[in-house]
Amino acid sequence: MTLTSKTAIVTGSTSGIGLAVARSLAREGANVVLNGFGKPEEIERERAGIEAEFGVGAAYSPADLTRPDEIAGLIAMGQERFGSVDVLVNNAGVQFVSPIEEFPPEKWEQIIALNLSAAFYAMRAAIPGMKERGWGRIINTASAHSLVASPFKSAYVAAKHGIAGLTKSAALELAPHGITVNCISPGYVWTPLVESQIPDTMKARSMTKEQVIEEVLLKAQPTKEFVTVDQVAALAVFLCSDAASQMTGANLSMDGGWTAQ
Repeated sequence: MTLTSKTAIVTGSTSGIGLAVARSLAREGANVVLNGFGKPEEIERERAGIEAEFGVGAAYSPADLTRPDEIAGLIAMGQERFGSVDVLVNNAGVQFVSPIEEFPPEKWEQIIALNLSAAFYAMRAAIPGMKERGWGRIINTASAHSLVASPFKSAYVAAKHGIAGLTKSAALELAPHGITVNCISPGYVWTPLVESQIPDTMKARSMTKEQVIEEVLLKAQPTKEFVTVDQVAALAVFLCSDAASQMTGANLSMDGGWTAQ
């Protein structure tokens, strides 16, 4: 296993992309720290399941990633529980859709805090240990919206463009220290969150489920297929491998051709 004795912290990992990434890293031998919100019994089932299935350590932190002190505590927990934090996946995110002039200021602040600032604070806390060991992998979940824009998503697009820039700056700083920093930019990924939005869209637009998928969700993706969480997770695992040791500062699109247009 490529990550045996390593420890990975994955934010926003109680469901969706983050959970798939955490499970895939555990499959490669890494201890994992889950983080995110959800029903306690469901989170515990996932945590215990990772330990049982992959034979690694798995912990959970309910840290609120809009609070820098709790982010520092999350990194410290990983270091204290498992001895190091070798892989950091900044995946947590939130979305809100509104015209700029109607955009609630508190929603702007929340999106910037969770989608951008949280990655900075987590990196700030994790980098000293990675430098000390001379090895580290930082992966930021960006989005097709780190490269292109959509209307009514000003905060999200701004945050994801910021993540792409943060990734590049950190990659240059950390290149001499055996630490790579990359971001993955998915298009629409089939997750419970996306699926749950379909009924409201059907009602609002008087469309069938198939029409919502084809004409709304997948309109921008030439393949007309969703990215899967397992595909994103497989790319994250590759970025942690020795084969990817010379990949740093990259923004890797996985969007069905969206940003090729």
